[in-house]
This record gives sequence, C-alpha cells and structure tokens, in this order.
Amino acid sequence: MYNSSTGNSMLCRDFMRPRIIQASLKTQKEGIAGNTKVPRNVNMEKLRSGYLFPEISKREVQHIEKYPDAKLISLGIGDTTEPLPDIIASSMANYALSLSTAEGYRGYGAEQGNKALRKAIAETFYKDVQIKETEVFVSDGAQCDITRLQLLLGSNVSIAVQDPSFPAYVDSSVIIGQAGYFEDKSRMYGNIEYMKCVPQTNFFPDLAKTSRSDIIFFCSPNNPTGHAATRQQLEQLVKFGKENGSIIIFDSAYAAYITDDSPRSIFEIPGAREVAIEVSSFSKFAGFTGIRLGWTVVPEELSFSNGFPVINDFNRIVCTCFNGASSISQVGGLACLSPEGFAAVCSITDYYKENAKILLNTFASLGLKVYGGKNAPYLWVHFPGSKSWDVFTEILERTHIITVPGSGFGPAGEEFMRVSAFGHRESILKAARRLENLYL
Repeated sequence: MYNSSTGNSMLCRDFMRPRIIQASLKTQKEGIAGNTKVPRNVNMEKLRSGYLFPEISKREVQHIEKYPDAKLISLGIGDTTEPLPDIIASSMANYALSLSTAEGYRGYGAEQGNKALRKAIAETFYKDVQIKETEVFVSDGAQCDITRLQLLLGSNVSIAVQDPSFPAYVDSSVIIGQAGYFEDKSRMYGNIEYMKCVPQTNFFPDLAKTSRSDIIFFCSPNNPTGHAATRQQLEQLVKFGKENGSIIIFDSAYAAYITDDSPRSIFEIPGAREVAIEVSSFSKFAGFTGIRLGWTVVPEELSFSNGFPVINDFNRIVCTCFNGASSISQVGGLACLSPEGFAAVCSITDYYKENAKILLNTFASLGLKVYGGKNAPYLWVHFPGSKSWDVFTEILERTHIITVPGSGFGPAGEEFMRVSAFGHRESILKAARRLENLYL
C-alpha cells in the first residue's frame, strides 16, 4: 500500500508550478500564432506523459520504419483479432440495410439503451443476483463509462486504485481534478491511494494498511496481472467498502475469461448492492473493440452520504452527456446474447484462452515466472532486476514482438511485462518460437 503525504504533495506542487509558469512565459515570448486568452486546464498540465497505449503505438510505428521488412507480431495492446460470428455480423448488416427503408428507419433511441438489450444483459450475466434491467445502462464501452462515472463523482472525492492497474483510472482522476501532482521519487500522483497488488500479496491489497478513500477502483480479472479475485477476497473488499462508506467501481470487462469458481460479478457478494457499481463491456467478450458497446450497473440501493440515489444522478449524466450507444451496435449486442450468438462468442473466447495457454507454457519453459493467463487473456511475466521499458525494447529489437512494459500500469509493475493472448494462432505460435530463440 502506498499513500503520498500532504507534505510531499506540496513540495512537488511548488516544484512543478515554476516550470509550468516558465513554459507559459516562453510561449508568450515566442509569440506562437493563434494563441487565445484561454488558460489551459491545470489538470491536463498535471498529466505526467503520453497515455501508455498511444506511446506503444508510436514506438511500433518507429520500429516498422527502422525495420520495414520485419514481420512484426503484436502481443501488446489488447485488441481482438478473430472475425465476428456470422450471426452477429449479419444481424448488424441487416439492421443497417433496413435503415435505408421508410419502414426500417430509426433515429434516436433511449439514452439508457435498448430495453430488450438491457433485459438480455440482466438475464444473461446477473440472473442469479437479481439485477433489474432498469439498473443496466448500455454504453459505447467501459472506458467511456469510467469517465462518465468520474464526471458523476466530481473532483472532491478521494480515490484508491490497484497498483498495478489500468491507466485510465488514474489518468481520468487526474483530469477530473481528484489527484495532486506527479511525484518523481515515488512515481505516483499525490492524493491517490495506490493499493499494492503483487504476487507476495496474492494480487490483493492489504486492507488493514489501506487508508479510507471515497472511491475504490477494482478490476477483476485484473488488467494487467490477469488475476481473478477470489470470493474471499471480494468479500473482504465489500466489507471494507461498507465499513468505510466507500463506493467500489468494479470493472468486470474480462469476466468471460474466468475458468474457475472466482466470482464474475461483484454482485455475487452479499452486501455489494449497497456499495458497488459494475462496469463491463462487449469488447473482449464478443470482439466489439471497434464496434463499441458496454454497460454499467448501478443498483437502486446505492446512495450518496445524504441518502440521494446514485442511480438518479448517473441517469442524469447519461441523458446530458450521451445520446445512447449506436443502434447498430446494440442490435449486434442482442445477437451476441441469443443462444446461438452466445455459443459462438464463447468459442472465440476459448480460442484466446488456448493462445494464453501456449504463451504461458512458453514463458514457463524458459524459466520465467508467469502469472495470469488462466482467468484472463493477459500474462504477467516477471523479469527480476530489469526495467520493464528496457525489456520491452530488447524483445522488440531482437524478436520484432510488441509487448507492454509493466511500469506503465503503476510503480508496482516495474520488472514485469504484460503479454496479450489476442492474436491469430499462427502469430502466437511464431511469437512463441521467437521468444524461445531469444531466451533459451
């Protein structure tokens, strides 16, 4: 567990402010054409560097320019690769074609989502935990919903994140104004509670040493470590949230990859309806990374400190900031949740699980310690004593394989690499051979 002190935050703030002012004065002196009198958002100025995945994409482009004949394999950004099942693609294509007719044309839909889809999500994923369709809000993806939730919560709340964790939780907190300045020594932002989740703690925070926060971001199966929290761990988390009067934002985007008895939803845990919101997605479950479709569940029992229902405010945020997910995407979502469609997308999920098994066995055969890969499409590979960006560069230069440096997910990710199992089988097998040649 990490917690930056107020003193360190003040020192860093005082250190950063002169540099920001100097940069502003330099710009004024150079007289860059087109300047307005509108100041830049100070929270954007706090962001440490470029967002992790665009930075990796930039390095990928540079590598291709350097080695134009190399056959690059991406095990980096978690983008799906396998074609959509015909039943799903056809449903969207037919609906799109119907929009060209007077009978089939439709305009705006409900901001909260197609009623039939909301019902299908509730019945498919939450039947045993009694989630109502009215508690399901359909969206254009989990990452977009994370930002809408940040807008709902505002800047005057404290937050906690797993370390390591998906960068969007931290970056959106900085942008909305919840975080302090980045501290070079700790490599953390002030005013954010970093909950250390490493192999030594079974990838779960020591809650006895974790300070209270208003909002707790928690992802299971976790991106990047691939760890699926056990029922006992989630029971501890819900108890901690209730004792501290916190709200847990639970990201279950990879729940479809769970193969054991780990909970697939926070709402499987008694009491979670009073303390949790769940965000999920069709992206990795159904290959909708480009189609864009997700959902958020806000239980009716969840309320703010004054007793006002959270669901009412979230509905207002959705109606104000969002015109609803694409009607074409929602038709595809309904097809995914039909008996035939669900079986088809599950077979693709199994395909990626097999990819993960191949990569896991490869790294294990090389004597490397590997985590994840069993309940998630990500492997978390340990390279003791190494800087993760150095390992990223070595693997890229010597094997032409893209991975993701663990430090991009937080300071506890140093020495680790995230490896994605999304890819064509031929590419996965080629990557396995290249890695064997590099490390054997």
